[in-house]
Formats: sequence, structure tokens, C-alpha cells
Amino acid sequence: MRAFAISAALALAGAMLFTILTFTATPEPLPVADAQRRETLQERLRRLPGDHRGWARLASQYVDQARVTGDPAYYGKAEGALATAARLDGRDDAVLAAQAALAAGRHEFTDAVRLAERAIAANPYGVAAYGVLADARAQLGDLRGAKRAVDRMMELHPGVPAFTRASYAAELRGDLGKAREYLEMAQNDAWAPADVAYTRYYLGELALHAGDLKSAADWYGKALTAYPAYTPALAGQARAAALGGRLTEALALYERVVERLPLPQYLIEQGETRIKAGQRADWTLLRAQRKLFAAAGVRDDLTWAEFEADHGDPATAVRHARAEYARNPNLVAADALAWALFKAGEPAEALRHAERATATGWRNPLLAYHRATIERALGRPARVDPAFDPTLSALARFS
Repeated sequence: MRAFAISAALALAGAMLFTILTFTATPEPLPVADAQRRETLQERLRRLPGDHRGWARLASQYVDQARVTGDPAYYGKAEGALATAARLDGRDDAVLAAQAALAAGRHEFTDAVRLAERAIAANPYGVAAYGVLADARAQLGDLRGAKRAVDRMMELHPGVPAFTRASYAAELRGDLGKAREYLEMAQNDAWAPADVAYTRYYLGELALHAGDLKSAADWYGKALTAYPAYTPALAGQARAAALGGRLTEALALYERVVERLPLPQYLIEQGETRIKAGQRADWTLLRAQRKLFAAAGVRDDLTWAEFEADHGDPATAVRHARAEYARNPNLVAADALAWALFKAGEPAEALRHAERATATGWRNPLLAYHRATIERALGRPARVDPAFDPTLSALARFS
């Protein structure tokens, strides 16, 4: 599922993801009176250690760095900064919003909702808290609640963060035209290079999931033109190349992707592309990343449910999928549970969850493939898209 974080906006969601895959521009250092020099936030906090909002902002930067670098150790640093901020003023909306963002980054979406709502109660005009609330409610399967939060964002500040979330809500309803329209509005509103890259990347994702690989690759290229360091767009190029049969090109791109950002999703995509090319997948780094994220307090049963269903032990996949769905009963978790149950030999129970995953009209090729395959196993008529390649299923996951 798509994760949303634009510049200073604190958000996630996104689905995907598998692990939270957001990207933000590197925060600018805070200016000081001397126009010849710019003071970093850390320097400011050494000078003004009682600045609770400064500590909250530092925590937010650490959360962003965890997402950008794939290093979950930044979550621990964020927790430390927030402990100081909360000691100074635990009722401030900026502190509460940063705490919500950290909870969301660790996939503790119930806590994220609680903290975001407290931030909103303290300041009903705080757009960042509504962003976290929208994404966390979506992760919990509360799409109506997520829409209310997005609508409020649109009222308060109809900019890039609001437009991208509105786009995702439309995509979940199956309204791809409206989803594209909102993303185009976001692109027109964006000015920072990272924001422009972000909007272009998701225009590429819409095209990719619609089967238009040429348009998708074009959008990914435009995203990298705007911001060459934007790794998701490089991964998008790798995806488009692999799905287009250009496996040597795709593998070269994936090498660059995982050197920059060895997130589990990218490692799984790389492994599947290697298998497709007749090579052996090496999951060593993936399993190491799993341990690192777990040690940092990140609960990511979704990634491991999907991975074990396709490449490991179906019983383990079911265990992870049930745990994920119990905490976060969203469409992606429902699909993961359905597929794990199917792989474990339980197609009847699997169908119930596959129907839940596709109930909103979301036209995602992976969901459609999973449901059709399950229905066929039960002897029901179902059309499997012949263009969908199940050997590269991770490349169709939700970003």
C-alpha cells in the first residue's frame, strides 16, 4: 500500500507496503540571525535544550531517515528525542504528531491513531497529524475514517500531501481516472524536487499496475530527472524492465537499488527477478534485514506472510498473515491472508478473505490474480489475466 510522506509532512501508509516505504527531502537546517551561516537543528538544540518542538522535529527527521536509508536504528534515536520532547511538554501537538509518526513507522497503527487524535485535539489545524491519522486508519481497514481525515486535509491545506492521499483513496475505490487526476494536481502543486519526483513516481505506479509499461518507465525517468537520488523511481525502472522481459537490465538496476536502500521489498523483487533469469536467489541479506527491523521494534508480519507464501513455508505464512490481519485488517492484509491460506491448502477460507480484499473495487493485478486462482481451485469460473506473471508477484505489490 502506498506510503505518503512529502517534505515535512509526517505520514505513511502506505502499504505497501510491506515495510513503510516513504521518502522525504533532507530537512533544511534552521536559519539563524547571521545570514552568512545556517545552524543545524542539533546545534540549535545544544544552544536551546528546552525547545520541545525542536526535539519533536529532530525525532521526525530521524523517522524520515529510517525510511530513506532503510536503517531501523533511527527509530531508536527518534524515541530518545521524543522522550526529551515529551518531558518538556508532552501535550504539545507537534510532539504528539511526531509520536504518532514514530508509532506508524513501527507499524503500531492503533497507537498512531490515538496519538494523532490527541495531536488534533490539541491543534485542530495541524495538517501533519491528519496525514498520520489518514494513513493509520487506512492501515487499520477504516477507509471511511481515512477519507474523513483526507477531506479535512483538503479543507485545511489542499497541497501535495492531501492530493496524494485523495489519489490513493480514489484508487482503492477503483476510480483510476480520479486517482490520476489527483496525482496530476499534486504534481502541479509540487515545487521541491523530492516532491516532484514523488508525484511522478506514483503516476508511474498507476501506469505500471494498468499494464502500460512504457508510460510507467517514462514517469520513473521523469521522477529521477527531478531528483536523481529518489530510489523508489530507480526501483520502478527495474520493475518495468523486469516485467517487460529485459531481465539483464532489470538486475543491473536492482543492484543499484539495493546498494542504496536494502529494504525487504526491493530485496524480494531482486530475488524474484534473479529466479526469472535462471539464477539462484540469495535471501541472506533479506533475513538479516528482518532481524534488524525486529530489533528496532518494527512489526512487519505482512512482508513475511507474503514472502513465506511465495518462497517459504505456507504454515509460517499463515501465522504471520493472521497476526497482521488481527492488528491491521486492511485490504492488503486480507489479500496476504487469503494467499497464505490458499498456499496452505485452505481455499474455502482463503476465498472469504480474497473477497474482502477486492470488495472496494480496487483494480490491483495481484489481488485479481490471487482471487481468480483461489476461485478456480474451488471449481468456480474465474478469469486469470494471461498478462500477469506470477513468478514476479512481488513486483506487483502495493507501493
